[in-house]
Amino acid sequence: MEAESVDGLLTYRRRCEGQTFERILVSKTGEVVINPVEPVNLPREITDFLLVEFSPMMIEPGASRTVYLKFPVEIGVFVESARDIEVLDVFASGTQKYTLYGSPTSGIIARYYESAVYPEIPQVDPFREGVMELSLHNSCREWVEVSRVVFESTDMKIYYGDFVAATATMKVLTKTMAETDFVDAPLRPGMVKSVELYTARKIPAIDRGYLMEWGF
Repeated sequence: MEAESVDGLLTYRRRCEGQTFERILVSKTGEVVINPVEPVNLPREITDFLLVEFSPMMIEPGASRTVYLKFPVEIGVFVESARDIEVLDVFASGTQKYTLYGSPTSGIIARYYESAVYPEIPQVDPFREGVMELSLHNSCREWVEVSRVVFESTDMKIYYGDFVAATATMKVLTKTMAETDFVDAPLRPGMVKSVELYTARKIPAIDRGYLMEWGF
């Protein structure tokens, strides 16, 4: 990734996974901002949902536990001026997988990622994966098995420093239903909050969480 000025024109150029992306920027005061973004944009925008599958956990009635998962990272490039901010580019290393959550007629397509379950913050490749702190609570009166979590990415709050991070919650309501949401707080002090794609694209987003209705 590079930016060069030729005869007064600034050119942004990025090479990744054998592909080259290039744009000419006409600006006197604009700045380029680079940070991790919601990982649901590649190879094209087809969903707002992220599904992370992990090793099955049995949770007793009323129990709560915080664990750590890994999630995929995509990098957003923005051009920012005093009046506006705009998405210039989104890229990532590796390939992206998608899956169906729910029934073929009424389910949703979600970005798919597989993770182990960690009792503490794991080591990650910061350009490929981030750390998700997930607080689980089983509010129903039965033991439940949990092996996946689904989020709506418009609620996602990403922070970065030495690594990329997000903080999330999952409340089990019944044997087949759970509520998920993100917490707008850094995982460690000193982390910087990412610019959200939905903010840069001027798309209204209401932080309402997501109701998993087809099991977990």
